[in-house]
Amino acid sequence: MNGLYALKPWYAARLSGVRAFLVAHGVRPSAITVSGIVFGAVAGAVLALGETGPWAALAVAAALAGRLACANLDGGVARDSGGSTRFGSVVNELGDRLAEYAALAGCLALADPALVAWAALAATLPSWAALAGAAAGARRPQGGPAGKTERCVLLVLFALTGWPAWLVVLAAASLITAVVRLARVQRELRTAPALQETGS
Repeated sequence: MNGLYALKPWYAARLSGVRAFLVAHGVRPSAITVSGIVFGAVAGAVLALGETGPWAALAVAAALAGRLACANLDGGVARDSGGSTRFGSVVNELGDRLAEYAALAGCLALADPALVAWAALAATLPSWAALAGAAAGARRPQGGPAGKTERCVLLVLFALTGWPAWLVVLAAASLITAVVRLARVQRELRTAPALQETGS
């Protein structure tokens, strides 16, 4: 159940020219991460206008496409330039979460704040589940019914229609995704050598 994540290798190949350009011009991965946050904020700003319909959806889609491109490029540029660090991975994760929160914040103009808060909380669960699994020594699970790309698609649909039901779908599908990822982690760790137990 990899969802749209299965397209990542194809998408990364499409961005190879952009990635090479950024590396050649010494663009820092952290700058790309910040750009992703800005794109998320632009999507949120469009939603915050309180207007829905094709133009709003197009603007949100363009901003979130930029956000996804940055999410793909920052790690790729770090690896290709030889500047990949463990702390860079931390910055990358924080950037992803901030970009998503910035986009979802715009939904407050169109939906009940409690619903937006639940959607924002649920949207983080797949990543936390994956990170917890990686911290325990499992391969980081990806994809699922509502990975990062699917959540962006749901926000575009919300911008198109303004229907709060799309945020309900986002929250529910994110929760399912977190459960699916935890199940993958459990299966892998069950067959992996035992690791020394660590505190929380």
